[in-house]
Amino acid sequence: MDIIESIILGLVQGLTEFLPVSSSGHLVFFQDFLGMDEPGVTLEVILHFGTLLSVIVVFGRDFLQLLRFTRDAIQRRFLLLLVVGVIPTGVIGLLLDKYVEGLFDSTLMVGAMLLVTGGLLQLMTLLPAGTKDVSKMSYADALLIGLMQGIAVIPGISRSGSTITAAIWRGLDRPLAVRYSFMLAAPVIFGATLLEVKDMVALGIERSMLINYLVGGGVAFLAGIIAINTFIKLLQGRKFHYFAYYCWAMGAFILIFSLIRS
Repeated sequence: MDIIESIILGLVQGLTEFLPVSSSGHLVFFQDFLGMDEPGVTLEVILHFGTLLSVIVVFGRDFLQLLRFTRDAIQRRFLLLLVVGVIPTGVIGLLLDKYVEGLFDSTLMVGAMLLVTGGLLQLMTLLPAGTKDVSKMSYADALLIGLMQGIAVIPGISRSGSTITAAIWRGLDRPLAVRYSFMLAAPVIFGATLLEVKDMVALGIERSMLINYLVGGGVAFLAGIIAINTFIKLLQGRKFHYFAYYCWAMGAFILIFSLIRS
């Protein structure tokens, strides 16, 4: 994999990990459409690490405030809500890991799931603004949002789109919905990175490709920061119907592309 391909994959990963259009779905499609090789476990680790750093940088103050959980009841409750939200995601990941791996070979599935994501995003624009803050958010809310994050392992289902739609549907105010969704992603991305590190160590690192990998990770990091900030501004402006249109158009294109090729 040359440096141009690493940059493309880093850009796709960073932008689509946080914009509500499914990073996994876009990576599957672009690799197939452009005839690119699988990125390899080392690049996957570095791309995921780059996007993890994006979340930490943008929400750094919020993560630091969590360290006050021993003497701050609100931070303690928010930390517990994050732990509860991670549970269904982890269970789904462990139980369906082998099944989900097979879905990454199907661009047809990606196209169909992008149509579903478009529907979720359109629903988000129609839902009234919630009023729940951290003190009113329930553990049932956290479980449902975590369940939606787990379902988003299917390529083509947007993690951010599905979790924030679920959060707003459960009545969370928009700032909390965004903060909870993105901070909930951090332990999941970290866990996925750790699992990939194990494989990376077993296979070894191609030192000749290290610069390409680091460039891809850097691009993913910068693109991730841009994507998160763009996401927040668009959600505040209630302009998510544009992403719904994009997902429907992209999903239809991928379906047609897959059917013609087959």
